[in-house]
Amino acid sequence: MTAPQRGLPKAFWVLWAGTLINRMGTMVVPFMTLYLVEDRGISVLVAGGVMAAFGAGSLVSQLLGGVLADRIGRRATLLAGTCSTAVLMVALAYTRHVAAIVALVLALGVTIDLYRPASQALVADLIPPAGRARAFGLLFLAANVGFASAMAAAGFLAARGFTVLFWADAITGALFGLLIWWLVPETRPRRGTAGSPGGFRVVLRDRTMVAFTACVFGYYFVYYQSDMTLPLAMRENGVSASVYGLCMALNGLLICIVQPFIGPWLGRPDPGRVWAAGVALVGLGYGLTAAAHSAPAYFATVAIWTLGEILPAAVTGVIVARLSPEHLRGRYAGFQGMAWSGGWLAASVGGSGLFSISPVLLWMCCAAACALAASGLLALSPRIRRREDATVPGTR
Repeated sequence: MTAPQRGLPKAFWVLWAGTLINRMGTMVVPFMTLYLVEDRGISVLVAGGVMAAFGAGSLVSQLLGGVLADRIGRRATLLAGTCSTAVLMVALAYTRHVAAIVALVLALGVTIDLYRPASQALVADLIPPAGRARAFGLLFLAANVGFASAMAAAGFLAARGFTVLFWADAITGALFGLLIWWLVPETRPRRGTAGSPGGFRVVLRDRTMVAFTACVFGYYFVYYQSDMTLPLAMRENGVSASVYGLCMALNGLLICIVQPFIGPWLGRPDPGRVWAAGVALVGLGYGLTAAAHSAPAYFATVAIWTLGEILPAAVTGVIVARLSPEHLRGRYAGFQGMAWSGGWLAASVGGSGLFSISPVLLWMCCAAACALAASGLLALSPRIRRREDATVPGTR
């Protein structure tokens, strides 16, 4: 066993490898709008509505994935999510009728994130509390390396036709699910603990979890501006699209360099304070974007918020695992996942709306949103510390 593997079980490394493979095939969604408009002749307005519905489907996907992870198990949910998504990808590759395409894209939104709550619950089941920050950080690293590889190849492959992108996404997703099914044992707690309360009503009564999810939502509203409005801001300042691509490459490169060094240490401090510090740094980076008007300035702001995003990526799952009882880990992860999907929707609608009023207003709102989220987590931090390995959440 090599040095980076010490302390983490084999099953985790299978999940890590599966995540890397899956993300290496993530080529369709970033090109979906282009595919709908150019390849299938759907209007830009309709394509935007379809993508919004796709995002709404992701909200359902997170909740459904959480329920299934707790009811039928982590392995079965991972397999169901990845393989059903693979089937839909192949169907989309060969569908020509517009109504059928729209229906398939909506269905894809519902299935595409089923695996996320199961994956998060699986890590919490496999890894003791002291190692979870390192484990979640490594998954974040795998996702970024895989996605960067996918984007490097997708542009060239798309030039040969979108069908190959759909097949790449389908094959890598199915491989991910099958790897888990063959090599990872089921980790869902026995129903013996099920005498405890269950269901999303318990999650909603958990005021600490609800408040934490609200903070996560505010953070993701800011985080996804890198996809939604940052390229628009750079274009408005006369900075070329190639510079935006280099900024995103810098984002991935810094994550790959920094995360392995700081990941093993992130589990030692209070995770609430780590999360707050990272989000505050993200807010600083996006706030400074208001003063950026050149390529070097954009590189600097991207570097700042990239260093910040590494921290919440490592400890968000740690906090969810700490707050959730074992038999509800999937539901807690799914509920928190709604903030991820909701943040994407809010960023696409609210971010563009604020940008149309004033780019400076948008970046100031981003800084304020991160400041509020970080302050909220600092206030919640004592309650989070008291909840480590709780078996039944209270109504604190």
